[in-house]
Amino acid sequence: MEDLLERLGSHLVWRIGKAESEELLVVRVGLASATSEFSQLSRLRNASDEEMEQLVQAGQVRVEWVN
Repeated sequence: MEDLLERLGSHLVWRIGKAESEELLVVRVGLASATSEFSQLSRLRNASDEEMEQLVQAGQVRVEWVN
């Protein structure tokens, strides 16, 4: 399984940031072939490492699959 995940990882694209309208860390993941779809989604704001850690500890995280 670890080998499969490692091979798949080279085909993934991701974006991480804060949602514009809420205090939420958003992790967007998709295949490299879906890169153009990322630009059609709402923008994510930059977040410092400290902000991301606080949001994760508070359970304020959403993972989105982009395809």
